[in-house]
Amino acid sequence: MADDSRNADVGLRYAQALFDLANEAGVLAAVEGDLNGLDALLSESADLRRLLNTPTYAQSEKAAGLKAVATAAGVNETTQKFLGVLCANNRASALPAVVTAFRKLAADHRGAIAAEVVTAAPLSAAQKKGVAASLRTALGKDPEITTRVDPSILGGIKVRVGSRLFDASLKSKLDSLKFALKRA
Repeated sequence: MADDSRNADVGLRYAQALFDLANEAGVLAAVEGDLNGLDALLSESADLRRLLNTPTYAQSEKAAGLKAVATAAGVNETTQKFLGVLCANNRASALPAVVTAFRKLAADHRGAIAAEVVTAAPLSAAQKKGVAASLRTALGKDPEITTRVDPSILGGIKVRVGSRLFDASLKSKLDSLKFALKRA
């Protein structure tokens, strides 16, 4: 838990620096696209996650691996330099936290709000549209939704907007029922 919090703090600091740099250079959209692509690669590749999170790999190996992935993905020069700095400062494992914080900063800059939606099964396009419309009504801003599948919630939906969590998952309802039955 402490590592997650520390990575989030580090991620926010690095994301703020990257955001400021990209905004000044006028490549904000390109950098955001690059980070979203890298995040997708991280979620798909266990080898890439292992490379970034395993302390036995030297920083030079992590930098070489990230550079190869970035070059293959055709990322912006600003993003490539940032990834090099991240590895040089021994912060490669904080990349997911940087991506999350950067998304929030970019959404705030556009006047939108970032929302993470977790479901037990992938959402269809119509369901995504419905969730976006509900969030737009509830929050008064256009939501930028990122989805994640987590079968452990059994069913329903969890939506995180900033520090607020709206939990309508079947697992949490069953846990509440179990707690109520134990109390009775």
